[in-house]
Amino acid sequence: MGKDKVLSILERELVVALGCTEPVAIALAGATAKSYVQGDIQEIIVKASGNIIKNAKSVGIPGMSGKGLEFSAALGAVAGDPDKKLELLEGLTKEDELAAFQLIEEGKVKAGQTDSPKRLYIEVIVRTDQQTSRVVISDNHSNITLIEVDGKAVFLGGCENIGIQTDEEELESLTIDEIYDWVLQADLEDLALVKRSIELNRVIGKEGLSGNYGLNVGKTIKENVKKGILSDDLATAAMSLAAAGSDARMAGSTLPVMANTGSGNQGIAVTLPVVAAAEKLQVSEEKMIRAVALSHLVTIHIKSKFGRLSALCGVTAAGMGASSAIVYLLDGNLQQVKAAVQNTIGNVSGMICDGAKAGCAMKVSTCSNVAVQSALLALNHQEIQSTDGFIHDDVEKSIESFCKLGNEGTRQTDELILKLMMEK
Repeated sequence: MGKDKVLSILERELVVALGCTEPVAIALAGATAKSYVQGDIQEIIVKASGNIIKNAKSVGIPGMSGKGLEFSAALGAVAGDPDKKLELLEGLTKEDELAAFQLIEEGKVKAGQTDSPKRLYIEVIVRTDQQTSRVVISDNHSNITLIEVDGKAVFLGGCENIGIQTDEEELESLTIDEIYDWVLQADLEDLALVKRSIELNRVIGKEGLSGNYGLNVGKTIKENVKKGILSDDLATAAMSLAAAGSDARMAGSTLPVMANTGSGNQGIAVTLPVVAAAEKLQVSEEKMIRAVALSHLVTIHIKSKFGRLSALCGVTAAGMGASSAIVYLLDGNLQQVKAAVQNTIGNVSGMICDGAKAGCAMKVSTCSNVAVQSALLALNHQEIQSTDGFIHDDVEKSIESFCKLGNEGTRQTDELILKLMMEK
């Protein structure tokens, strides 16, 4: 596989994001809609797919106390800069928050579920005393496919039916074999974006360990290591740092992260277990960077088949990437990398997504632990056999089966999860 193609994939799929991606995407739609009309806001209407509602309903927004679809759309409309894309909530103030709350209190913001069959769909209508605009985002969190002003389309764009930013032709040639070979041979200067992902995500992980965020999953693990209740080993180091990053992000930390395939939480789960393991093993910076590159690319490979949103938790795919990277850190070979991915698939493939919220940090912790466990089993020449479950002899076929489960086998589950969430 060509050097430039892999670099192109990394550049498209590793994106800096501030705040959980679903509410940010709603805010982006709201900000874009307001930028096309003049006058005072009279009404904001939000329509979103079930998967967006799940992930925007309860998660924290950076620097804000408000949550939910209505608040996200209102905040974007009153204060968001659409040119900043997924970083549009950076630098917002309490005055901006109060302005958004005022619109909601005045009954000017309404939200509901769309009838669109797309799993990732956001539509925001902004009516002012002068004009009306409508913005649609679909298939990708920053993929604006329609902008209308007073019923007339002023922009038709984006990419329809994309589950990932990279072209399908580029992704078809992506396999674990080729990823592994590329990571070993890549020039270090070509991995600058990967290094940046380590730097950004490590900061939010450290913030989660020192601050007070969400369920304090990572911090609690670290404190119990100090008490001697948990051992200070590779698994707890990976669990603690990764979960702490998720604690902070899900609780609305204002720190940006490097997202992987549209998910900041997934970006954390791809990088931080590997960073923690690398620090614990005291490997060189170059080896850590190459390991994280392997984790990113394996996860991108899986997510390109899995899709951005599903009834299954996307952090499971991140755990598969992290397991391959930990094998690399421990001087394993290609076959052991594949075995680690197989082991992870066989372990966490049934974990459901019940929306973005503080509890996501527990799932990040679980998948980080599984990544270490799967890697150690692989290094000991232990691999789930093709006689077990839907695992195949070929890791690529196992990945395809896992992705079919997420895409085809969980649609009814997805609908039920959302129904249970909305009944509360």
